[in-house]
Amino acid sequence: MKPIGVRPAAAAAALSWCRSLPHKHGTCSSFLLLPPPVLQFFSLRFRSTASNPQFHRIDFNNIKKLEDALFLFDEMLRMRPLPSVIQFTQLLTAVTKMKQYSASISLYKQMGALGIPINEYTMTIAINGFCHLSRVNYGFAILGSFFRRGVVPDVATFGPLLKGLVLEDRVPEAVKLFLKLMRERVCEPNEVMYRTIVSGLCRTGNTSRAFQLLRLMEVEGKCKPDTVIYNTVIDGLCKDRMVDEALTLFSEMIEKCISPDVVTYNSLIHGLLNNGRWNEVIRLLREMGSRKISPNVFIFNTVVDALCKQGMAELAEGEVLPMMRQRRVDPDVVTYTILVDGYCMRGQMDEARKFFDSMIDLCFVPNIITYNALINGYCKSLKMDEAMQLLRELPCKGLKPNVNSYTSILQALFRSGKCGAARNLLDDMQAAGVVPTTLTYCILLDGLCKNGRLAEALSVLGMLNSKGIYLDIAVYNAIIDGLCKDEKLESAWDIFCNLSSKGLMPDVTTYTVMMNGFCREGLLDKANELLVKMEENGCKPNDVTYNTIVKGLLKRERYRKAMTLLEEMRARGFSADASTTEIVVDLILAKSQNPAQLEMIKRILPTFKHEEKNIE
Repeated sequence: MKPIGVRPAAAAAALSWCRSLPHKHGTCSSFLLLPPPVLQFFSLRFRSTASNPQFHRIDFNNIKKLEDALFLFDEMLRMRPLPSVIQFTQLLTAVTKMKQYSASISLYKQMGALGIPINEYTMTIAINGFCHLSRVNYGFAILGSFFRRGVVPDVATFGPLLKGLVLEDRVPEAVKLFLKLMRERVCEPNEVMYRTIVSGLCRTGNTSRAFQLLRLMEVEGKCKPDTVIYNTVIDGLCKDRMVDEALTLFSEMIEKCISPDVVTYNSLIHGLLNNGRWNEVIRLLREMGSRKISPNVFIFNTVVDALCKQGMAELAEGEVLPMMRQRRVDPDVVTYTILVDGYCMRGQMDEARKFFDSMIDLCFVPNIITYNALINGYCKSLKMDEAMQLLRELPCKGLKPNVNSYTSILQALFRSGKCGAARNLLDDMQAAGVVPTTLTYCILLDGLCKNGRLAEALSVLGMLNSKGIYLDIAVYNAIIDGLCKDEKLESAWDIFCNLSSKGLMPDVTTYTVMMNGFCREGLLDKANELLVKMEENGCKPNDVTYNTIVKGLLKRERYRKAMTLLEEMRARGFSADASTTEIVVDLILAKSQNPAQLEMIKRILPTFKHEEKNIE
């Protein structure tokens, strides 16, 4: 920061520049305006401390915690004469380094209220504190004092302001200020300022703008893009699914002898995984070894997880695990848990159990997530004895079952038609102090409805409502569906119409279930009206919605209307499902002579040419 003469014209210009900065007026309290004693001190702030014979010796190295700093501040206030502004600033610096920004601001306010001299370094510390507390407007208010006193702020002042704007998601304002600083050469931006702006742009989805800034650094700036800048832009491109562009920038980075690091590869691997480009992922992992960059267990686990979620647990086991061992990266509990879950998702319970048991053999302790993955796998395979055995085993292993442990078994019991056992399990769950979630109640109500225990489901619903337990739309979808299937259409419609009074909006499932109820009763016009109303309310129908109504129309021989909806389906990228196609096949086999049927068959099943000829 450089002192400048207080010339009226220069001061007016500086103040005008300050007012153009991106801050809101009228939001900062009066304590930010420096009191008269402080303003008087500003003209003396550049005197050497050597001219002050009363310069106190204070050891700031003894400050280890906030309490030490506050005690020392009180001691300094009692000293006569008062310590110098430099020493008060050193104290504020110590507090700020502890990231105690609120305390730093509080001390700054006390200094101003007591008339203790404040200089530009003190004010910069205050600006930094306000910006870290997401109160950047206060920081800009202090910046105004710089210009009023004829002091030119530097990067130490503007850096926190830029970061504060980004923290408050005011990235466009941060970019505007940054470019203004560059254009008017108020100060030369440093690496930290570039990183702040690039990071903010990428975080808010403006990766192309961040890329332009990277190019600007190369052409105009004294600061050249470093690994951090490249990493930020590459990561932004990958998150925007612009993986090819990210790989191009990666190659350029290497050509310019800017060394990639583990963060660079991690971003690229994530991007490639999201696009299913497994071969390139394996290539990058191997390339990391040739560059002597060690992939950590987190990166390997990310790859294993992505492969398992795509149903490729064998590839994860056969390719990634051996690579981990070659790089001397030990698989951990997370690695094995992911593989257990991956095989469970495929229904390969023997393989899942093999990995679970191998964890114990390797002295890894399976955690609750591991157990839940295996329990869920057994439940999906309806192997209830194995699932219950694992649930009972948890307390013996020092683990407490959580809501996911019970929910998987609860759902499987209802699927098996064991409603009594499911209700008993719910009681055991609550007795164990595990609080059911909305999903738990949804499974309970859906299970009761699908097992024909509608009265019990309605009783549970009433009990939940009386207790004020929040139920989301999924719970009501289950009830409406159950009522429709039990031919209680009026009750289902009443619940549907009263959803808004519960603060809920019907979703695509709600509308589809209600339309299915109307179609089952032959009320096709009501179903079609609801389809129109659905779109008017901003809820888009999906393929299930269309197939539901088309099947209802076909069953009631409303072929013309069915064709209209089929055309609408196709225009939206949907197609007839298996059950709709089955109805049409039945019409073909019936060798119908109805022209409307023939036209509809041509549209829905254009491949059935030989059947059409037989009919004709």
